[in-house]
Amino acid sequence: MDIMHFTAVTLGEAIRRKELTAVDAVKAVWKEIQAKNPAINAYITLNEEEAYKQAENVQKQIDAGTLSSPLAGVPIAIKDNICTKDLRTTCASKILGDFEPPYEATVIQKLKAAGAIILGKLNMDEFAMGSTTETSYYGATKNPWNQSKVPGGSSGGAAAAVAANMAVCALGSDTGGSIRQPASYCGVTGLKPTYGTVSRYGLIAYASSLDQIGPLAKDVRDCAAILDCICGSDPYDGTSLHLPKAEYAANLSKDIKGMRVALPVQCFEKGLSEDVKSRVLAVAQNLKEQGAIVEEVPLPFLDYVIPTYYIIAAAEASSNLSRFDGVKYGFRAKDYDGLTEMYSATRSEGFGAEVKKRILLGTFVLSSGYYDAYYRKALQVKAFIKQHFDQIFEKYDAILSPVAPTTAPKLGESLADPLKMYLSDVYTVSVNLAGLPGLSVPCGFDRDGMPVGAQLIGAALGEQKILNLGYAYQSTTDFHTMFPEVK
Repeated sequence: MDIMHFTAVTLGEAIRRKELTAVDAVKAVWKEIQAKNPAINAYITLNEEEAYKQAENVQKQIDAGTLSSPLAGVPIAIKDNICTKDLRTTCASKILGDFEPPYEATVIQKLKAAGAIILGKLNMDEFAMGSTTETSYYGATKNPWNQSKVPGGSSGGAAAAVAANMAVCALGSDTGGSIRQPASYCGVTGLKPTYGTVSRYGLIAYASSLDQIGPLAKDVRDCAAILDCICGSDPYDGTSLHLPKAEYAANLSKDIKGMRVALPVQCFEKGLSEDVKSRVLAVAQNLKEQGAIVEEVPLPFLDYVIPTYYIIAAAEASSNLSRFDGVKYGFRAKDYDGLTEMYSATRSEGFGAEVKKRILLGTFVLSSGYYDAYYRKALQVKAFIKQHFDQIFEKYDAILSPVAPTTAPKLGESLADPLKMYLSDVYTVSVNLAGLPGLSVPCGFDRDGMPVGAQLIGAALGEQKILNLGYAYQSTTDFHTMFPEVK
């Protein structure tokens, strides 16, 4: 029995049937981590001793019949911007290099209560600022399908860990595509929930109005089960939504007859790789064959989403990152004269180049004389984008688009051309601007053998519809069952 072929749900079922134990599951994953992480660099901090303790405790509860969650005994890895009590949380930055949070993020509390076992903290772009996981202070993560290429970002460590079987599933965060894009590049399934569906308490903020925690896993069923576990209102997060008890996994259905899917014309025009285009259009054909109605629609705002996103995200980042000053926690520069110089030296030495760039941009667009010209205008465009999505969803159940214009680029290419890196988010950022759910599902490979992902976008709180479409697609294809051999 190869434990690493299990999905999170099937592994949990096997543990409850006593075919194996939670300790067996941790041992199997740990063997993969030891063999592969030196090459892939998906993890920043490992939690081996505590993971085995958690596994033993969870197994006792399962044996006693007091724990029956679908995720009980399942090893999960966590992006390094989600706070884990007494386990180092760095945001892949020097400035938080030794930070051990004194509290637990709400999603971590929920996972532990369900019996999931925390393996460690995953590599990412520094403070989630990047699309390649190359801006990490701890070095770039490599794509398991081809180690000369990036895994995507900023949740690249999460996608790479799941693809390389170094985690059964993972939690990431998505500010402008940071779950969906690496899921696409690494050939795994990733879900960005509706804004407010999952508590952000304990998520170290990049852009508070855009950030959302979500799962990366082997298939849609796993994503639904994890979402069931982590969603719900939270008194510690005023933006969390009060919703009925989630049953996304229980309500998964392969019957998509009559569902209406919009195909945005502009997403299939200039700048899109032919390999990606053909694979995503094949998804449309698959859904048609299963009874869905697929029709083309205009998406007139596509040219404006990147500048709108980066203005708003950088502005919020400028504000959110002001707390990292060397006074309360984290890194502090050694050589300085006075408080002002300590602030300056700490931030200059502690932040990487990409983070500094976005702080400067955000400070600029919020400054007197430029606020109306940039930030206020970006908010107006954001409202227009949301309004246009609402019009589409009056007629359609979901939107189908590419996740990214190309498959994974080579390491170093995007950092050498930052504009190209920013443009790789062109199909994903509008989902965050409008607060909508988005799902990335593997849909094939390009001519070089690199994974391609298709994106399904739903109306606000429309997770069930896009999960059902993804579930129906995966029930008739096997791309989500293919994983690379890592040497």
